[in-house]
Amino acid sequence: MNQGEFLSADEVRELTGYKHVKEQDEWLSTRAIPHRRDGKRVIVSRVHARAWLEGRPVVSSNGPNWNAVA
Repeated sequence: MNQGEFLSADEVRELTGYKHVKEQDEWLSTRAIPHRRDGKRVIVSRVHARAWLEGRPVVSSNGPNWNAVA
């Protein structure tokens, strides 16, 4: 089974339990799962979804953490 980096629309629907993008977005936001709305779709990283399911902290990155560099 070849799974891409992002969940399919069906997988997002299955994960959230909602068909409509607005409700999917709200559900994901409430659970702090990083995602992006792109018009009439919600983009969710498969890695973030798995981390949330496993109970691991879900962290999205906007680049290097320069404060961590000694």
